[in-house]
Amino acid sequence: MPLDLFRADRPAIGVVHLAPLPGSPRADGGMSAVVEAAVRDARRYADAGFDGLIVENHGDAPFRKERCEPHVAAALARVLVAIDAQVDVPLGVNCLRNDAETALGAAVAADAAYIRVNVLIGAVATDQGILEGCADTLLRYRSQLGSRVRILADVHVKFGTPLYDATAAETAVTALTRGGADGVIVTGARTGAPPNVQELAAVHAAVAGRGPVFVGSGADPENLASMFQTADGFIVGSSCKEDRDPDRPVAPEAAAAFTSALRSLRAGGS
Repeated sequence: MPLDLFRADRPAIGVVHLAPLPGSPRADGGMSAVVEAAVRDARRYADAGFDGLIVENHGDAPFRKERCEPHVAAALARVLVAIDAQVDVPLGVNCLRNDAETALGAAVAADAAYIRVNVLIGAVATDQGILEGCADTLLRYRSQLGSRVRILADVHVKFGTPLYDATAAETAVTALTRGGADGVIVTGARTGAPPNVQELAAVHAAVAGRGPVFVGSGADPENLASMFQTADGFIVGSSCKEDRDPDRPVAPEAAAAFTSALRSLRAGGS
């Protein structure tokens, strides 16, 4: 289970939104600036008490639908290695939009612990087109590499509409039992939007004992209490950024406010 990677109950995982990588439409520099900004944000999360980090090629929009160029894996691995030299928390990676094999390759190369996969099973209509589940190829690739990297799978991923008739709870169970996920992620409709608390509770109840449930968007100090009992961890980005903008740097005071609220809830506070 992914929770055994972390030192705290209900871990907070900070999202390191990377600046545009070389070759992407908005890139305006080389890798050195990308790495420098990523390490800065990673240290700010760690200083605030976050329990893990996940690196994401957020700046590469508009995203490749499924397969990125080879240099993207190298760039992600380079960033992970640079962050790992500066902070002592488990690291993960998400390669947008749904290039799970590149994420896994980068994770293995950099000794990262987990990856996020936006569409592991089923099919979803997105702004990149129709994304299809990749569980079969991903798990075979992981086996081929002899890897133990954990897979966190989104359920009804943000910026997407499922093309199959299943509730979020049903999809979560399938991702864990038939898709091979190690944990699932519940999000709102877009970046910075929290999940529906009833849907989150339904997913948590449905997968009990099968794997952890992470909130993947929109968690902040104000709404954290409403999700604390039905989530096993929190993946946090926008609420810790300057002006809550994922393209801006991590704001140390915002990151500290989130971990302070989380510690209070862990201790039984309100």
